[in-house]
Amino acid sequence: MPKENWMKIGMGGFRIESCTFSPLLAREKDFQVLRGKRLLENYPFRSKYNDVEFVPLVNAGALPGGPVERSFYDSVKDEFLRGLREQGPWDGLFLHMHGAVNVAGLDDAEGDLLAAIREAVGPASLIAASYDLHGNVSRRVMDCLDILSAYRTAPHVDGPETLERACALLVRCIEGKIRPHKAFVPVPILLPGEKTSTEWEPAASLYRLIPGVIKGDVVLDASILIGYVWADELRSTAAVIALGTDGEKVHNAAVMLAQFFWDVRHEFRFGVTADSVDRCIQMALDAPERPVVISDSGDNPTAGGVGDVPYVLERMQALGVTDGVFASITDPEAVATCEAAGSGADVEFLLGGKLDPIHGKPLRVKGHIVSLYRQPWLLSRTGDTDVVNRMAVVDVQGIQVIITERRTVFHRMADFRNLGIEPGQHKIVVVKIGYLEPELKSLAAKALLALSPGAVNQDITSLPFKRIQRPMYPFDPGMVWCPEVQSKNGERLLAQ
Repeated sequence: MPKENWMKIGMGGFRIESCTFSPLLAREKDFQVLRGKRLLENYPFRSKYNDVEFVPLVNAGALPGGPVERSFYDSVKDEFLRGLREQGPWDGLFLHMHGAVNVAGLDDAEGDLLAAIREAVGPASLIAASYDLHGNVSRRVMDCLDILSAYRTAPHVDGPETLERACALLVRCIEGKIRPHKAFVPVPILLPGEKTSTEWEPAASLYRLIPGVIKGDVVLDASILIGYVWADELRSTAAVIALGTDGEKVHNAAVMLAQFFWDVRHEFRFGVTADSVDRCIQMALDAPERPVVISDSGDNPTAGGVGDVPYVLERMQALGVTDGVFASITDPEAVATCEAAGSGADVEFLLGGKLDPIHGKPLRVKGHIVSLYRQPWLLSRTGDTDVVNRMAVVDVQGIQVIITERRTVFHRMADFRNLGIEPGQHKIVVVKIGYLEPELKSLAAKALLALSPGAVNQDITSLPFKRIQRPMYPFDPGMVWCPEVQSKNGERLLAQ
């Protein structure tokens, strides 16, 4: 087919999981912003389509954090819209989103961005988005999108699969001249991901229902979104979405999934033993297994935690841990002190409690610098690796404390081994995480979840929510709810 007859699809996105209880703003320096060839390289499934011209726009993504600085969001939005206007017209757009962006001073950031995108491309173009299952979806988002497909696993091992599926649905609908009916059921449940992993029940059974409701073009796709609990926004809630050519069957699929979700709401629980920090440490010390991996869940950067609360480290010292790894704590000043002193030196300084003084205070530590490391770090505006994330490993009374210049996650064995640490050789490994990612799960002879302080505290009913819609489970445990069809043509489902 001549290239002038190819369908034209723009690619881009904006994604971060924003904790509104975090004291930190997410700024430009925290994002990787991709354009051009670098953007397209992230989506290798493009090669399957010989008659599609994929056009890169702009794609901004970051580790979960606090609300996004408004000026940065506005600059990315403006660039995106400018590209749409200058390079159109478009058959479709493929958007790599998350669903839990919060922008300082702006409600429903995805709704704001998608409404502007829809206005720029007009009503004829189809717009598809890939979402994290921890996204919060608003009616405004659903009004702007034609296709939304979300992850079906947590931990998220199906990210590439979901991206490919969303794009395939878009191409299929453009080729077939299909504008899908959409069913959207907000389900008034708001739970942390640590209780809703698809690796255990009831979420495992809930998500296994999805393939059974998909019926060719009749029901093209269905998504269950757990939602993101640490965002105090009106749109914060779980949701079910279905798409297809038969409005009634799309409705029925969404209602069935929503009803099952609601019916099992009381069954969601932590997948491993969860307890206070002190009791988790003591259980780890008493356990015959090694290593015992403890999740410092309240200060988990992958959920939006700041990553500098030293409370669990302080309790490890107080309870006499002498063989452990603590991964990690963000403290640029402490890393600079270690670099100035050099590997092998003895140091003493105040550690942590500087970025998030609400949930922790600095801890005075004395230790021996075991190693220093500089990790290549993607510079936000260009994607070049000409900046680094400086790290230090300090032995504090037998605990290998990893200190990082930037908020850093430790999910893979390589993350530790780059620093000269073999985590399996230690009795206790503490990681700022919630549920364990696959490599950490394989590492752990025993896993515990510490209910530690931080911006993403697991005790959600104690958090200072002011704006979420009520009633909401589990905040209102005695509430009654059922999905109700609000229109006959499949355009709208609302909760009552």
